[in-house]
Amino acid sequence: MATPSWQFLLILAAAAAGGVLRVRSQDMPDSTGELFSSRSFCAGKNASYDLRSKAQSHLCARAGFISIDCGIPEGSSYVDPVTKLTYVSDAGFTDAGVNRNVSAEYIDPMAYAAREFNVRSFPGAAPRSCYTLGSLTPGSKYLIRAGFMYGNYDGLGRPPAFDLHLGVNFWTTMNITGPNSPVIAEVIAVVPDDFVQVCLVNTGAGTPFISGLDLRPLKNTLYPQANATQGLVLFARRDLGPRSSGVRYPDDRYDRAWTSWMEQDMWSEISTTEKMQSSAGLYFDVPSAVMQTAITPLGASNTIYFVVYAEPNHVYTAPGYVFILYFADLQVLPSNASRQFYITINGKLWYTDVTHPYTPQYLLSDAIYSKGPQYGFSQYNITLTAAANSTLPPIINAAEAFSVISTANVGTDAQDVSAITAIKAKYQVKKNWMGDPCVPKNLAWDGLSCSYAVPDPPRITAINLSSGGLSGDISFYFSKLTALEYLDLSHNKLTGSIPDVLSQLSSLKVIDLTDNQLNGSIPSGLLERIQDDSLKLRYGDNPNLCSNGNACQTKKKMSNTLLAVYIAVPIVACVVAGTVVLLLFVIRRNKGDTLINKPSSILPVPASYCH
Repeated sequence: MATPSWQFLLILAAAAAGGVLRVRSQDMPDSTGELFSSRSFCAGKNASYDLRSKAQSHLCARAGFISIDCGIPEGSSYVDPVTKLTYVSDAGFTDAGVNRNVSAEYIDPMAYAAREFNVRSFPGAAPRSCYTLGSLTPGSKYLIRAGFMYGNYDGLGRPPAFDLHLGVNFWTTMNITGPNSPVIAEVIAVVPDDFVQVCLVNTGAGTPFISGLDLRPLKNTLYPQANATQGLVLFARRDLGPRSSGVRYPDDRYDRAWTSWMEQDMWSEISTTEKMQSSAGLYFDVPSAVMQTAITPLGASNTIYFVVYAEPNHVYTAPGYVFILYFADLQVLPSNASRQFYITINGKLWYTDVTHPYTPQYLLSDAIYSKGPQYGFSQYNITLTAAANSTLPPIINAAEAFSVISTANVGTDAQDVSAITAIKAKYQVKKNWMGDPCVPKNLAWDGLSCSYAVPDPPRITAINLSSGGLSGDISFYFSKLTALEYLDLSHNKLTGSIPDVLSQLSSLKVIDLTDNQLNGSIPSGLLERIQDDSLKLRYGDNPNLCSNGNACQTKKKMSNTLLAVYIAVPIVACVVAGTVVLLLFVIRRNKGDTLINKPSSILPVPASYCH
């Protein structure tokens, strides 16, 4: 869910099955008695068919950072005056949507960042529109942040609601509540591939739009709760104390946005200019600038009290939360003074038991955090209460709160994705071909059928691009779809010859090339597949195909013809020979009869014969 305004600090407890971890000191048992152990990118442009790297090449203020201003003209860029980071156009990261400017009444450079003066809007019938951020390191951890300010850009005065997906996994629902209220969505996740997609999904509650998109690489040791199957969605990140503005890059090397928070009627502020030492660097690396401010209870109070309200959505009706509390004492305590306190969640001790209250150390950043999410509460009351023997009240410097999402859904087979993306680019397929081809199932690309054999990635098994307005030759990349069973390219304007490499697709059962402009002959490999009945090929209405005699005839048909010849010739020969023999016999017989019937006067008979 988008980062809300806190009524009080939105912090939750450790999981019932998990516990609370402390970075600096030896692990302490939680209230259940269970012990837990502590624990570059500049967007490069590659081939246009590669889903992972459609982004343009840009100079980055920090290696690994992607900073996008959505909706500014293609090729334009500028340097943010606060962070000194270079922001670029989003034109190289998506091929959908239109650029729009917010209404003039909301263009106020004193109140808003430049990236909030324009948006990219995604009207139309496509249910999903995506950005592709490429050249990443597979298996690495990233912070991804999206910004939204409606600004009545469409003149309708109706802020929309829509979903965000991180790749094939649900991220959050964006409920835009007003025209001049910037909203941020942020997630920390492990990216399995060398690209990641951020998708806006139309849920029927208005046209999705976006103002800005950032990606920041993190050390893999940071935020251990984020792993291959679980991501952390930012609920709030607070720098507690008197700072007038928040903390971002370069004070935070990862460009996390720390929002300052100070309640003058409830808290007393403490600050220092001394440089902080950190024991939390391995897991959180909190900036020194954040830890240099803190709050304590106002007056004689010995308690700091916060409330957090859980915010479910249509996917996570009972969301789980993870919390991180940051502590450092900013005062040198006299020898007779002490600062010790307990931390409770809904009245239950969170960090330690009655014999071990927590003691922050001078100028040493420390973090206490929940190992896993807690579920089942609509409201969480977090209380820091001074121990009985403490002479000073509790102190806290900063806090982060996250809801937990699953990132376990597996996208389509990587080779299939690359191949079908190349096909999309070659033929300029419009349709709804955005995001992952097969996942989620309800957003699968039109004209594709997929197999879903868990735990294997989904595979593309059928493509129907009939009457799709395709032109040019038949793409070689069809042969990369090794699970393909059915290919329909009929009723298009395809030219050239049929590639023999299609015969190598052992699963392919049907190819329909009817009504195109193909020429040449059917390759021998396909003819063999047709002959052994493992493939059906439809190729009618291609006037220039198979125009050379037997160029499209299978060996089976040719062998049948030869067999007929082999049988017919001997038979005919035998018939002819028999006829000749019979004729000769008849002629000879007729000659014999003529000699016997001659008159006797012609041949004189000897006298002895007459007697």
